[in-house]
Amino acid sequence: MQDSNIKPISMLQYGHKDVDITAIKTKYQGFFKVDEYLLSHKLFSTKQSEDFTREVFERGDAVVVMLYDPEHDKLLLLEQFRAGALRSDDSPWLLEFIAGMFDKGESPIEVAIRESKEEANINLEPSDIKPVMKYLSSPGGMSECIHLFWSKFDSSAVISGSIHGLDDENEDILLHLTSRVEALSLLAQGKISNAATIIGLQWLAMNYQSL
Repeated sequence: MQDSNIKPISMLQYGHKDVDITAIKTKYQGFFKVDEYLLSHKLFSTKQSEDFTREVFERGDAVVVMLYDPEHDKLLLLEQFRAGALRSDDSPWLLEFIAGMFDKGESPIEVAIRESKEEANINLEPSDIKPVMKYLSSPGGMSECIHLFWSKFDSSAVISGSIHGLDDENEDILLHLTSRVEALSLLAQGKISNAATIIGLQWLAMNYQSL
């Protein structure tokens, strides 16, 4: 039984001011970076923790764009190889939305426009692109923040089965036009397994009638 004398603690009352970072050391620097933090933080008891270390995978932030045609109730899914899925029992070719990382100085909207052109040969206008949410993909050990957007597009102008991507980035991307119902069925069957696409489809399932 909970002690009635314990005062409830407010949600999310701590912030950056409650973390003391003693040192940051870069342990690996390649295309991505791994930093080691020596830090302590305020505990819920209001005491301070002991110093401890945490490695953080610094891969940069990314943008994801869910292309949805409300008039025809269709989505665009991209199929491509992902090395990070090789240890999975399922295929390392995944069904995803358009996605990409930031180039220097780019805004999230600029990334969305550039990646839509590179990965699907689709031209988007800034006014087409609407925010869904921002989220941390794996904050226990990664700093990456995902900027998730949705945008209307003309599905009749897209050729399902066409192949796109940049050769110098080793991209080999197959386009699939699918209905919203079919995409949600693929999700329910476990055929869609990456976080951004799962989150986007679940958001769409709750909001498609207002789009």
